Amino acid sequence: QVQLVESGGGLVQPGGSLRLSCAASGSIFGIDSMAWYRQAPGKQRDLVAIITRGGSTNYADSVKGRFTISRDNAKNTVYLQMNSLKPEDTAVYNCRVSMRVGRDYWGQGTQVTVSS
Repeated sequence: QVQLVESGGGLVQPGGSLRLSCAASGSIFGIDSMAWYRQAPGKQRDLVAIITRGGSTNYADSVKGRFTISRDNAKNTVYLQMNSLKPEDTAVYNCRVSMRVGRDYWGQGTQVTVSS
């Protein structure tokens, strides 16, 4: 089993920054990719960014150039640095860990609110 603990969400003004963290613990030997998703009220959950074990990244067009995903394999932690935040970034953000063999694991979510 893998447990994910997310942190870093909060309330910021437009143009501000936040850094989300998601630390994995438990049976972490087989972790492959790590990703961040988000879901706004009344909308589906969408992929924000993903990073492979080797460090390759991909981003949603809506956050490209503003968000940066990174990971520390030694700490089994994935980060999402969010800059130039916009009100439309307001959502619950969840991290997802994909195992090389087996199931995926999801964090419980952290709220990000961008408002003046």
